Amino acid sequence: MRGAVNAERNETRLRLPRRAVYGRRVIPLRDTVPSARVPVVNYLIIAANGAVFLYELSLGRHVDVFLANYGLVPRDFAVVNLFTSMFLHAGWLHIFGNMLYLYIFGDNVEDRLGHVRYLAFYLLCGVAAGAGHALTQPYSDMPVVGASGAIAGVSGAYFLFFPTARVVTLVFFFFIQVVEIPAVFFLAIWFIGQVASGVATLGTRASNGGVAVWAHVSGFLAGCVLGPLLRRRTVDGTPAFGQR
Repeated sequence: MRGAVNAERNETRLRLPRRAVYGRRVIPLRDTVPSARVPVVNYLIIAANGAVFLYELSLGRHVDVFLANYGLVPRDFAVVNLFTSMFLHAGWLHIFGNMLYLYIFGDNVEDRLGHVRYLAFYLLCGVAAGAGHALTQPYSDMPVVGASGAIAGVSGAYFLFFPTARVVTLVFFFFIQVVEIPAVFFLAIWFIGQVASGVATLGTRASNGGVAVWAHVSGFLAGCVLGPLLRRRTVDGTPAFGQR
């Protein structure tokens, strides 16, 4: 979901908030809802994020300047950066966590929306997430990067579309185990945690541990609103459902 975790860099280099949707003790592996069709757009989005990240790696020490120019800086707000920032990542764990969530939840949402609408939905959720962060941290001069605001929107739509789905999850709690968790529970707990963390940062210049939680919250809510609005419909006007 569009998160922000501080990039662990030298003190003399740029210190970025990153938007990431993953937790440290819970790692989703897959869901229990198969796709009815090939999620072409979802794969292309993942590939685009990967290609941009490889380009970042090629920049070496100049990557900080690149991220500062194309990340979202609330104090120097630029509309174009709402789009560019959602394709940037500040490290391997950052992009891996975000793309894992997108891979798990994005294919099913694309099933419900259709390819073109899913692309529009994804970008709009990313924009809403970035705008939410900028509104809650208007004086921040730290560039925020990451896809998890848009992915939070995907998760919000998934939350509504697949209430009976389960998420096969790797849990690190005293010992490692693989369990199936109801998707509504998995995503609701995550969302509540983001809201609680965000409330704690209101009125301050701090982001919660470098995580842009209001980008997550805004993206998730945008997904809950835009998902039903954009869902494919049949000839008689009823919502279309993929074959299972």
